[in-house]
Amino acid sequence: MELHLNRVDYLQVGVTSQKTMKLLPASGRRTTQKVVIGDQDGVVTCFGIKKGEAVPVFKTLPGQKISRLELGGAVGTPQEKIFISVGSEVRGFTKKGKQFLSFETNLMESIRALYVSGADLFLCASYIYNHYCDCKDQDYYLSSDKINDIICLPMEKVGKITPVLACQDRVLRILKGSDLLYEVEVPGVPQVLALNNGNGGDSGEELIYGTSDGKIGLVQITQSSPLHRWEVSNEKKRGGVLCVDYYDVLGDGVKELLVGRDDGMVEIYGFDNNSEPVLRYEHTLSESITSIQGGCVGKEGYDEILTATYTGWVMALTTEQVQREPGACDDVKINQEMQNKISNMRAELDLLQLKVLHEREKYHQSAHSSGAVSAMPVFSVNDKFTLSRDDASYSLTLEVQTAIDNVLLQSDVPIDLLDVDKNSAVVSFSGCDAGNGNFLLATYRCQFANTTRLELKIRSIEGQHGTLQAYITPRLQPKTCQVHQYQIKPLSLHQRTHVIDHNRPVNSLTLTGQFSFAEIHSWVVFCLPEVPDKVPIGDSVTFYFQNTFLDTQLECTYRKGEGTFKSDNISTISILKDVLTKEATKRKINLNISYDVNEESVNYTLKLIHPKLEYQLLLAKKVHLIDALKELQVYEGNVDFLIPEYRSILEEADSLLEEYKKQPAHLERLYGMITDLFIDKFKFKGTNVKTKVPLLLEILDNYDPGSLAEFFDSA
Repeated sequence: MELHLNRVDYLQVGVTSQKTMKLLPASGRRTTQKVVIGDQDGVVTCFGIKKGEAVPVFKTLPGQKISRLELGGAVGTPQEKIFISVGSEVRGFTKKGKQFLSFETNLMESIRALYVSGADLFLCASYIYNHYCDCKDQDYYLSSDKINDIICLPMEKVGKITPVLACQDRVLRILKGSDLLYEVEVPGVPQVLALNNGNGGDSGEELIYGTSDGKIGLVQITQSSPLHRWEVSNEKKRGGVLCVDYYDVLGDGVKELLVGRDDGMVEIYGFDNNSEPVLRYEHTLSESITSIQGGCVGKEGYDEILTATYTGWVMALTTEQVQREPGACDDVKINQEMQNKISNMRAELDLLQLKVLHEREKYHQSAHSSGAVSAMPVFSVNDKFTLSRDDASYSLTLEVQTAIDNVLLQSDVPIDLLDVDKNSAVVSFSGCDAGNGNFLLATYRCQFANTTRLELKIRSIEGQHGTLQAYITPRLQPKTCQVHQYQIKPLSLHQRTHVIDHNRPVNSLTLTGQFSFAEIHSWVVFCLPEVPDKVPIGDSVTFYFQNTFLDTQLECTYRKGEGTFKSDNISTISILKDVLTKEATKRKINLNISYDVNEESVNYTLKLIHPKLEYQLLLAKKVHLIDALKELQVYEGNVDFLIPEYRSILEEADSLLEEYKKQPAHLERLYGMITDLFIDKFKFKGTNVKTKVPLLLEILDNYDPGSLAEFFDSA
């Protein structure tokens, strides 16, 4: 069945956090429901829709930021009690707005995730999980990485309390009481959890997860081991999943999966014969979707997909036809309603414009007075800086609660800016003095006045670390700017993983000295991304990493007084040796350094680079031939006489140029990695081979794997 939905805007509140909007249960199948939403101004707003207008039920006073909003109630009864997390406190409200609970937890930091089931309350701070029953402390767990979300399997089905934590290290942690039952590795950083079909499926053990890199999966949490049912990959390179829900939009008795993403994409997936989900409908909004729910809000009998966005808009995709067919019996009535609504909106708009003019004149008069004080406007920025495994680049997403005027990027390390299809901003570059540590100065100017979200892509060079700064200027008066900083780490292209190939030839670096566990952990945090800031539990720890560009591996094992690092890429070991020595010297700690170089690892790394280098050389060759072939085509008019290879280049010219444009300096980057590999191999032998680099580059220009391997061995 084809789905036709129309957008309807209901209300705007303050900036919202993830999972802070819910629909109160309805009394019947398609009777209208009330909406409750909490924002970062600390206001809980509950409203319904009458004659197309939002009518408030209750509204609380402003306060601290609301980080989560959940519905609860006694098991087996309608879940219509409202629970919010504010700082380290949980508050409860009835559907009429009366506060019945104010529970101050023993957490020392703000609550990040909240789940309510009957009398049980499940809370998570950054690393800490707490379970309360009737507001009495029951269980406690300290996670080894940050917790993004929490859910509990339905106790009426599984017969026991089974909390599941979604953690930053790409792991779902299943708990039993205060103990870890087991871990489930997922293909991305899980940001949101939900019960399959809204109830955990027939067994109550099925969970849906959404990841920061846009993947969706279903896993069954059994008592002994997990069962991965299906996974939907993110082939279209869409945003991360922030919220999911189940609702029968088609009315066929089977609930569809609703997905909201941080790039503003709303998706509806259907199920055929209980198989993997199939995309049935998609709609793009201009802001990230923080909450999504299916229900009936605007008009009785019409189902809707209700969404809340980062800037606080509550809008719906409704099955109701916004424009009626001519000749419909209630056509005149609908038109009159619309005319009244438009007249009211125009009157309200005129009033607001007059108010703005008055306040602006008032501000200008006060600005010229002797005792004038100019107040800088405060605005909220939602930013995300994440490494993408697919193309070994960093995605920087900036979202502002008001329209963006421009964004200035400045970096003290060499980085490449990559094209982003969804980005409509115009970029301009300014001259930089690399001698003073300034390698990039670029300005993105937004062409459209209503742009609130900007996505940028950068690629860094391993071994060179520093800071990327983003100066964000919104369209506000007086002009103001916020600066956000992002660390480019020495091994910036490495990503955490949980499984590596132990059969590869590896080089090892061992450090010993008078340093504490916390000190060496801080050095690893400085060198590598995706390492938790908190010192790991226990006496020692092992982390595994994979290079997203070359697919090489790194194993880090360290404890108090000793650290061992193993990698099949000798350049990775060289970078670690230089950076860790420098960090120890800063703190006046003497290190004993030993290393073991495996000659086979160099050839192994060259084999990993080979397909990428061969592909890029062929791509560059094809691109350089395009202009000449096009001239020949114009001159001759017919290119049938050309060999098939050249005709193919002409046919694919546009796609080849587009691919080449998306990967600036890709070939130079590979040349640089091979050069570093060559220098680092002999550096560990105490030989300086920098004078032989020009010869190496000459061999690369006339690339042959055998000649390159021979040069590495004989140099």
